[in-house]
Amino acid sequence: MTLLSVNLNAVAQLRNRRDLPWPSVLGIARVVLDAGASGITIHPRPDQRHIRRSDVFELAALLRADYPQAEFNIEGYPSEAFLDLIEEVRPAQVTLVPDDPAQATSDHGWNFAEAGALLAPVVARLKRGGSRVSLFCDPDAGPQGAAAARALGADRIELYTGPYGSCFADPERAMLELAALAATTAAAKAAGLEVNAGHDLTLANLAAFQQAVPGIAEVSIGHGITADALLMGFAEAVRQYRGVLGG
Repeated sequence: MTLLSVNLNAVAQLRNRRDLPWPSVLGIARVVLDAGASGITIHPRPDQRHIRRSDVFELAALLRADYPQAEFNIEGYPSEAFLDLIEEVRPAQVTLVPDDPAQATSDHGWNFAEAGALLAPVVARLKRGGSRVSLFCDPDAGPQGAAAARALGADRIELYTGPYGSCFADPERAMLELAALAATTAAAKAAGLEVNAGHDLTLANLAAFQQAVPGIAEVSIGHGITADALLMGFAEAVRQYRGVLGG
């Protein structure tokens, strides 16, 4: 079964619109974990426009105390400040993304050939700290990208599914995107990597993705599940996403 990690960035961004403590990031974390989510994902950015540094430590404490079976996944660009934060928190998984700090959200995977000198020592450092390392990966990275990620020491890749999500209404384009995602997934698994996925996955497009791209270990979903939660509540949204994933 593919596991569901709920990204709480959108919850934090809504909270940060006002100088108020709600919606509570910790409170929503409890709701989604109680509803069956396997873990929590956050992407703390340098400007703290959504997840704040304090959130990182509070969520880590919550998971250790009350949800020891849940997985904490922290995404980010491997700046020294980010790496220092990871070494303080020691999450189960770190997902490295090639984001510029000014980006609204992740929109491409690593160029492994160009970034190898940066990534190899970072991956080794994070693994020494006990975290699994996943590298954000373009959907068409294929065997060459999978082999490069494995050579860098990664445990997993996370497929960037944004191009698929953005063209789901166009069946022909969606089939092409799914074929690329499936090929990269197969290549990664053949190279000894596990595969995560995330970005613009929704209740509407997730089932087709699951059918076309088997063997995904985990999906990280934030914006889509938060939008659905505005209509049905977070607990029901988690139940419905888990139902699509086979949970």
